[in-house]
Amino acid sequence: MEASNETLRGRRIVFVCGEDEYESERTMPLLAEEAKKYGAWTTVLQAAPDPASPASIPGLEALRTADLAVFYIRFRQLPEEQFRHIRDYLASGKPVVGLRTSTHAFQYPQDHPLAEWNDGFGIDVLGAPWIRHFGHSSSTSVSVAWGAERHPILRGVPTHFECRSWLYQVLPYPPEGAQILLNGATVNPEDNGWSYTSETPRVQPVAWTRTRAGGGRVFTTTMGHPEDFELSAFRRLLINGMHWALGLERSIPEQDPLKQEIEGGEQR
Repeated sequence: MEASNETLRGRRIVFVCGEDEYESERTMPLLAEEAKKYGAWTTVLQAAPDPASPASIPGLEALRTADLAVFYIRFRQLPEEQFRHIRDYLASGKPVVGLRTSTHAFQYPQDHPLAEWNDGFGIDVLGAPWIRHFGHSSSTSVSVAWGAERHPILRGVPTHFECRSWLYQVLPYPPEGAQILLNGATVNPEDNGWSYTSETPRVQPVAWTRTRAGGGRVFTTTMGHPEDFELSAFRRLLINGMHWALGLERSIPEQDPLKQEIEGGEQR
């Protein structure tokens, strides 16, 4: 039986991007186009007037009708009238996918009413705070975590691949209850002014799932460098993660149907 390409048909996915380090204003629209091929309705929201502007992401009211929110944001200081759409979405118990810098999504002044979200979004929503990384010139060797081999998010994802993202330290998170899917080993780490000890191991989780207190499913990855999106393994991981977050893991094919179409066309 031929696999269906429209496993996300009718699902509304809102991509929220706002950071000025990893070109999410370019990569998130590409990911949205990939999701459209599976039948999803997509909306991409971007910081205004440019990615470096921390105080505005217009259109967040789109979260009211979203089935899934995908976040790629960093150090935002959104006004209450915009932030409340994110807070209301989270309170609804709907699913979340978070990429890389979203572990440190907000950076409000300490006396600001929303300052609790500076660490709270990373810890309470995604399952990991911002701690540090292993240096911009390093990269990461990614492998499937022990015991996660049969997780539906990893269907069609190779057991090992290399990515450009420099490794984030996320220990002691993810907290109890998270399932680690992929681990990353730092390659050629920089000194960065600290010593790597048993408290800062060179292997860290790079993808995991969890369930928030409100019941919503969460898929988080600390990968997301622009060059990562050139990897079919990474794109497949994200598409699978969106399926899983929406409760559609049974619809994730063993092989990528879009890739099969391309290969079939080449063979003909």
